[in-house]
Amino acid sequence: MKKHRINVTDLLLYIVSAELAGALSALLTGGFRDFFIKYEKPPLLPDAGLFPIVWTILYAVMGVSAYLIYSAGKDRDDVKAALKIYWIQLFVNFSWSIVFFRFELLWLAVGVVALLLGLIVVMIKKFRDINSAAGYMNIPYLIWTAFAAYLTIAIAVIN
Repeated sequence: MKKHRINVTDLLLYIVSAELAGALSALLTGGFRDFFIKYEKPPLLPDAGLFPIVWTILYAVMGVSAYLIYSAGKDRDDVKAALKIYWIQLFVNFSWSIVFFRFELLWLAVGVVALLLGLIVVMIKKFRDINSAAGYMNIPYLIWTAFAAYLTIAIAVIN
């Protein structure tokens, strides 16, 4: 069995790029704590301080999973297709909080989060076909985004 050697630089680039997407989105979003003062809150809304912790972990996991796909062979067509979906979903993820919190376009944010959920499902399937661990490690991301979709829809409906 061939041992895979980890390229630490590439691994860190994938993790840092995912974390930067989240950090830049948060920066462009501005403070979101005032948002929850302005709007009615749905049931199950956690404390606002939980969101940055969870997203930081999820972005790191996304970066690791993307690195695993990249390291499977960056010239392979299936790897290229999987990474294309990865970057698209990361951009849609980046956009969601700006649409929702910054511009307060609640119903557009519902559409963005629905698109994001679909892209995550496709990404997981494509990743799983290349490296099962890379696919399955994104299931918490899918679950958290589904919860974010619930919150987005609920806030749009009750407000």
